Amino acid sequence: MTNNYTLISEARCETGESPVWLAQESALYWVDIPLGKIYRWHAFSNQLSQWQMPEMAGCIARCSSGGWLVAMETGIYQVQLEIHGVCTPTKLAHTAHPTQPMRFNDGRCDRQGRFLSSTMFNDTKAGKNVGALYRFEIGHQLTRLLGDLIVPNGLAFSPDGRTMYLADTHASRQTIWMFDYDVDTGTPHNQRVFVDMHQHHGRPDGAAIDADGCYWVCATDAGLVSRFTPQGKLDRSLAVPTAKPAMCAFGGDKLDTLFVTSMRRAGISEKEDPYAGRVFALQPGVKGLAEPMFKNTPTA
Repeated sequence: MTNNYTLISEARCETGESPVWLAQESALYWVDIPLGKIYRWHAFSNQLSQWQMPEMAGCIARCSSGGWLVAMETGIYQVQLEIHGVCTPTKLAHTAHPTQPMRFNDGRCDRQGRFLSSTMFNDTKAGKNVGALYRFEIGHQLTRLLGDLIVPNGLAFSPDGRTMYLADTHASRQTIWMFDYDVDTGTPHNQRVFVDMHQHHGRPDGAAIDADGCYWVCATDAGLVSRFTPQGKLDRSLAVPTAKPAMCAFGGDKLDTLFVTSMRRAGISEKEDPYAGRVFALQPGVKGLAEPMFKNTPTA
């Protein structure tokens, strides 16, 4: 276990999630879910920018034609982030949740540029299995792929795109699954257990895949980011200075930096946990993969 880290910016989130490295800007973007904010940290200037969304923002993906796709509470939006914190959101798809209050949580694009994101009941302690995984493509409605999820997280795709990973963070599940993924239709099947996190430290939260096809997952409550081989074997763990890392993403000029967001804990003061909600940069010793963009131009 190693614990060499660098703090990124002065931003301190309630629930920092969905880090995305944008190489052409040398910048890291991420969200603070409950506050509905999108942050941007520029690596060279160390400048921090932020934008306020109209709803809680679960996750983001860069659009191939510019702007961002944002999964919020009521659906999927395309958002143009302009200077001085100005933004222009346009709703692309509405979500008919089975109950309320619910919102989108973890999500990203598959290797073909389709956007997948999952929903959850806002109060995680309620343990309601009403969450679902959806697929979104331009020119199509939201397609429900999976259900029976409580706190869905850890969505990731193998380098060849033919394996999909999905986790449930809730203590009653605490499991990472793997699926065969049809790259032509964007459909997962053949669900099986990849890692039972009851056998390891922490519960599975957000994740990223490296160039070797290994799965890096934030082990919330344990203050760790753990790497599992494609066979589900624990390879190594990196420590962060707070209990609840939330999601990780590879970035930097060589994609050899692992950025990790985190969240605050209810009832724990800043004095007790001064790094909760901060973003960290780790040096994992491996390289990652560029995050796919959302393909928002329909094919003929």
